[in-house]
Amino acid sequence: MPKALITGITGQDGSYLAEFLLSKGYDVFGVVRRASTENFERIEHLRDQVTLVQADLLDHLSLIEALEESEPDEVYNLAAQSFVPTSWKQPMLTAEFDAVGVTRLLESIRTVNPKIRYYQASSSEMFGKVLEVPQSETTPFYPRSPYGVAKVYGHFITVNYRESYDMFACSGILFNHESPRRGKEFVTRKISDAVARIKEGLQDELKLGNLNAERDWGFAGDYIRAMWMMLQQDEASDYVVATGETHSVREFARLAFEHVDLEWEKYVETDPALHRPAEVDQLIGDPSRAHSILGWKPEVDFPGLVRMMVDSDLVRVRRSG
Repeated sequence: MPKALITGITGQDGSYLAEFLLSKGYDVFGVVRRASTENFERIEHLRDQVTLVQADLLDHLSLIEALEESEPDEVYNLAAQSFVPTSWKQPMLTAEFDAVGVTRLLESIRTVNPKIRYYQASSSEMFGKVLEVPQSETTPFYPRSPYGVAKVYGHFITVNYRESYDMFACSGILFNHESPRRGKEFVTRKISDAVARIKEGLQDELKLGNLNAERDWGFAGDYIRAMWMMLQQDEASDYVVATGETHSVREFARLAFEHVDLEWEKYVETDPALHRPAEVDQLIGDPSRAHSILGWKPEVDFPGLVRMMVDSDLVRVRRSG
């Protein structure tokens, strides 16, 4: 039975990945941080199937102990300070988790067992002020947030360990991927949650920032398959994972409201306070390398993703009364 260790197992991607690996017959371990309150909502249905170990990307020794306890064949580093607006308010903490934390984990793997296969969660935010359209594995990075900058460091330190120590270390440059498990602070979930609440008469309006911002949005459940596929290859490499389509925040909101027979213009207001200090106007990925080498393709399209998220929030809102 293969073993996998997932950092960030309590997050959106971590919960989907844990489900997927369990279905593949893996023995799954998940890293959780010590906290006074536990937030295991996304993996509550898996608690008796996974083994949770305490560790922290800020603590090198705890990572070594987690690796020694779990003895994994594969490590998936999905833990991060992942909310872009927060990275302006807490840039140093973001750097500790998303940049230096990656180095701590890689160095821990090199110390405990350099044969472990390692996956690093890179981000389309590394492209930032894009220098070519669409963005591929060879597109230069131009990050426009402390989060994007930290992710560039995490990406290149992974390349460095691969080339310096002959470790199987690869990065998935994942474009925006959403689901009903997305945090409510992210714009897609903010929209789907608001649509459900407005439909049920619990909310009157939805305030959004830049409606013209365009992203390449896919379903998180599709994207975690690509992570696993990367670690099954003969050679470690980096891959863009995306749909190859771009849609605006305005379009996401329109489809979400239309799904419940509401006119979005009646409820959506723009709030300048929600604009980023440095905006990323458009991101669109070129997943052709993932298609040809990994054999990966997304199964959920953009309208299907919007409907899935709205339907899930409607069920949740109605259950809560």
